[in-house]
Amino acid sequence: MSEPKLPRPTDAELAILQVLWERGPSTVREVHEALNKGDASTGYTTVLKLMQIMTEKGLVERDESQRAHVYRTRVSQQKTQRQLVTDLLNRAFGGSPARLAMQALSTKKASAEELAELRQLLDTLEEEEKP
Repeated sequence: MSEPKLPRPTDAELAILQVLWERGPSTVREVHEALNKGDASTGYTTVLKLMQIMTEKGLVERDESQRAHVYRTRVSQQKTQRQLVTDLLNRAFGGSPARLAMQALSTKKASAEELAELRQLLDTLEEEEKP
């Protein structure tokens, strides 16, 4: 039985998820501090409200056993990215992975390491296609 599809996170929710994927389980204060290390200036109560909404949506879980509640992601970064790419692939590229990849590669120069990883993935996919 497959796991139910979670709602697509907003940009603000993705920023919070990114912090949780990098840091692991964290309090609202820790997430707030991590988000505000850059140029952004997101208020503590805004982060708290977003994390409460994310809990209701099922994007994160809240551990209430301590005074400061600790939040953790419910879904891995890879699974979330795969869901987002699948959605984008279907909505904007007519389901064509090649069109998506070509647009992505024409938008920003890939490093030599990234290109080597792509070549390896393509080789693996070609091998799987052979009878």
